[in-house]
Amino acid sequence: SQFIRSDANDSASGLLSLSTGLSFGSNARCPASVSSLSDGSTITVDFASGIHHTVTLGGNRTLGNPSNTGDAVGQSGSIFIVQDGTGGRTLSFHSDYKFVGGTAPTLSTAANAVDRIDYVIRASDNVHCAISLDVK
Repeated sequence: SQFIRSDANDSASGLLSLSTGLSFGSNARCPASVSSLSDGSTITVDFASGIHHTVTLGGNRTLGNPSNTGDAVGQSGSIFIVQDGTGGRTLSFHSDYKFVGGTAPTLSTAANAVDRIDYVIRASDNVHCAISLDVK
């Protein structure tokens, strides 16, 4: 009962599904918010809540069983892992997070260091990850 106009700035809510694709012009932009994750002993990423996420580690943590991966198969994005002002924090990963060679990375541990995990959700229990360490 509602239409999105192609000749004006417009907005809508809900899921937009396209069957044949989408083409962007040279001035196109697709901003996406960075959602804040709750720091705690186990950090859960709800992949249905956004595509980019950030968390500041306040202690040694586990990136737990991800939420809503079945609703987000094919989605890609980033998770920013930030050391607090103390640093030295470690992060372990639930088995759904897959890394090159099958080995989870060791994160940067300097105070305020920022690492970035880029991901693609391959299946409901399979999140392929590539990591950039100590991004400055």
